[in-house]
Amino acid sequence: MRITIEEARGLVVAVMTAQGQRAEDAAIIADHIIDCELRGLAYGGLARVVSIVERLQRTGPPTGPVEVAHETPVSARLRGNDNLGYVVAHKATEIAIDKAKAMGLALVGADGTWYTGMLSVFAEMAAEAGLITMIASNATPWVAPHGATEGRFGTNPICFGFPSTADPVIWDIGTSSIMHAEVMLAQRHDGQIPAGKAFDAQGHPTTDPAAALAGAFTPWGGHKGSGLGHVVQLLGILAGSPIQPPELAEFGYLIVTMKPDLLMAEADYRARVTDYAEAVRAARPVQGGAAVRMPFDRSAQDRRRRLAEGAIEVPDFLHARLMVFADVGGNAPPNAE
Repeated sequence: MRITIEEARGLVVAVMTAQGQRAEDAAIIADHIIDCELRGLAYGGLARVVSIVERLQRTGPPTGPVEVAHETPVSARLRGNDNLGYVVAHKATEIAIDKAKAMGLALVGADGTWYTGMLSVFAEMAAEAGLITMIASNATPWVAPHGATEGRFGTNPICFGFPSTADPVIWDIGTSSIMHAEVMLAQRHDGQIPAGKAFDAQGHPTTDPAAALAGAFTPWGGHKGSGLGHVVQLLGILAGSPIQPPELAEFGYLIVTMKPDLLMAEADYRARVTDYAEAVRAARPVQGGAAVRMPFDRSAQDRRRRLAEGAIEVPDFLHARLMVFADVGGNAPPNAE
């Protein structure tokens, strides 16, 4: 079915409120979820709300608001208190932006969270303020290191963001060959995942999502992606997470923000980023290939298109289930899908 963007956002707010989220936090979560939908990342959009609700039903609402545990003029460490990562990372990013604008550089870490979502959301917040960012978020050890079949680090996204005179340049990737949300979505629909993406609990390659969730995912990019996964895991530990966070809990989020004018005028840097991006887009594509893009181009273009359309497509079964969550606080019947 097709619903307006505002209807979709209102539905997410209603579901989150029914699950005990504070009004301010429900709004942050809804904005993040809808941005995923607008950018064409459906597995992180409304479908992710089902996973969030299921986790909240197992554990209950957060134990308290996000708190600042330690602070200096250029840094802060936050306690997430089991709040959803969209909320924790949003607040950590706001603090990092304020400190970097005042001091030039900032380092903010947060622990006690889960599901940090698209790190590019937070990089875009900083880019709008004219800041460069490096962001990392570790997770439950669902991913096997290169050459192994047992999980030791998370899907572990890493993200870099750069302001320009137009759309920012943002590179945001997970370091696993497949994202946890994609595997969960395949499991919900009795589907399969592509070959080469996971091992079962005995270390055998599998395309069964349930077996993959009981085993481990493969890293993205072989030993190179595995190395990035280790880096993110260690940065999450710096933010306060355990060495290996438990299932959907105690993730670490770390963001570094910096002002370009530590080294050159912000306007000059923005212009140089734009010039570089245009040079890349002007590169000759491979024979028969599409025009060359910069990271974030597709997301920004898709979002503008869907905003202009004013509506998104939502599977009927998913809309029905979210309506149940919103109306009765999450007590959906087992076969609602």
